[in-house]
Amino acid sequence: MNIFFDNFEKYANPDVYDKQYGSYMKDLPLLLEWATKQGGRVGDLACGTGRITLPLAQQGFTLTGVDLQEGMLNTAREKSKELTIHWVLQDCTKLDLQQKYRFMYMTGNSFQHFLTNDSQNNLLQSIHHHLENAGIFIFGTRYPKLKELAEIDESVQEYTNHRGQKIQETNLEEYNPLTQILHCKSIRKILNEEGKIDEIQHDSISLRYVYPLEMERLLTQNGFKIEHAYGSWDKSPLSDDSHEMIYVCRKISS
Repeated sequence: MNIFFDNFEKYANPDVYDKQYGSYMKDLPLLLEWATKQGGRVGDLACGTGRITLPLAQQGFTLTGVDLQEGMLNTAREKSKELTIHWVLQDCTKLDLQQKYRFMYMTGNSFQHFLTNDSQNNLLQSIHHHLENAGIFIFGTRYPKLKELAEIDESVQEYTNHRGQKIQETNLEEYNPLTQILHCKSIRKILNEEGKIDEIQHDSISLRYVYPLEMERLLTQNGFKIEHAYGSWDKSPLSDDSHEMIYVCRKISS
């Protein structure tokens, strides 16, 4: 089972999410490179509000965007009225897209939302089934820096949101080494012009970490050959100093 269904709080407001992350484009050049190499249909998994789906469609590629959060897809549809993109509400561990793809990808560290061994296997098998022979799957995930994860981290920040409201936000992160899951909780105090609290908001998210050798075994056992393993979207080598792991995987015929 994919526990992602209970991991939606951070995505409750698609417009806020879009304003926070919509301008991030470091992953676009690599994805555009492989979409061009592969040709044919492209599948954007956990596509959110279409951050990468839209620019690829604008380049003339045939896109399917898949997400499990209906609000995110509705925002994506509004943004893409002049483009031909097939938006699909589905669980990526149980894809049923009725077609094969030469290229599929998953960005935004979405791989970390698949919290159990079974959900990771189901995800990769579902993608494998939907790729054409020798098809490519690219995804990224955060690098598990054990020293950082081992500490309970609490931080406080103040900022002004998109509505001009002053926010005091407290974030607490605690890592469980047995499950390899980082549990993150946020408390946001929304202040009025007098500096008094008008509203308090809570949300949480859980993120699974996977180690490099573990990832190699996981991909191999699910029918993929790792073509490249990078330490960032700009193709820097994967090393102890990396903050993320980017995998370019090719489907092995079954």
